[in-house]
Amino acid sequence: MSHSGKPQRIGAVKQITSHSNPIVKEIKGLVAQRKHRNQSGLFVAEGLKLATDALAADWGVRYLALGPEARDNPLAQKAAATAKARGALILEVTTAVMSAMTRKDNPQMVVGVYEQNMLSAREIDPAGSTLWVALDRVRDPGNLGTIIRTIDAVGGAGVMLVGDCTDPFAVEAVRATMGSLFHVPLAKMSKEEFKTLAGQWPGTVAATHLKGSVDYRQPDYKEPALLVMGNEQQGLEDDMAQACSTLIRIPQTGQADSLNLAVATGIALYEIRRNYLEL
Repeated sequence: MSHSGKPQRIGAVKQITSHSNPIVKEIKGLVAQRKHRNQSGLFVAEGLKLATDALAADWGVRYLALGPEARDNPLAQKAAATAKARGALILEVTTAVMSAMTRKDNPQMVVGVYEQNMLSAREIDPAGSTLWVALDRVRDPGNLGTIIRTIDAVGGAGVMLVGDCTDPFAVEAVRATMGSLFHVPLAKMSKEEFKTLAGQWPGTVAATHLKGSVDYRQPDYKEPALLVMGNEQQGLEDDMAQACSTLIRIPQTGQADSLNLAVATGIALYEIRRNYLEL
């Protein structure tokens, strides 16, 4: 079975040299447009490291495209053999075709197409969790990818995407996760679903907010903790903040009037997990 629980297909190998091949057009569409990713339930991840991470996590893989330089690379060949055994179609493509698929002049040697996996609010079980992050209308794919990577680094449980968020399966976001996308559960929900979940949350629900009066280093964060972060430009909406038990702030002494969302999230995550992290 694949990561999605669907029956495995029988893998195969196909050589592609034409830009007009239907599979090439399909992959180009997945790279370029969110609607194609949403309709197909697929997404693209570039690079051998991400291919290796996805396979190690038993993530559902549809295609694995190999450029010419991958054919003499033992790790790339091992990844291709594993993907083929799990039912993927292995595409042997030219450098020009790889460039056309990824919209890059210097593409990676390996490009994979994988199945999306997203939880609903009803599927989140705080029991046994350590720490979740909820992001309110995050818009920058680099920020989202970095936050996914950071919560993976601190041993957190997952990331909730609340409201109209950027696509976590966009190429830029996937790249910024550095493979953590394949290890960190994601959940998508409306604001109302989040407020219901936060109201039932058994641990600390802390949010960074301009009205916060508590230094982020002061609370005794009770597990499972839930850290809530607002939109890059507008911050956290007041009704979202009201659903949280603690409003925190990160002190600043310089001339900057704010912190980057991913940086602020990272600072708070490491403080919440401070007693659990050891060298």
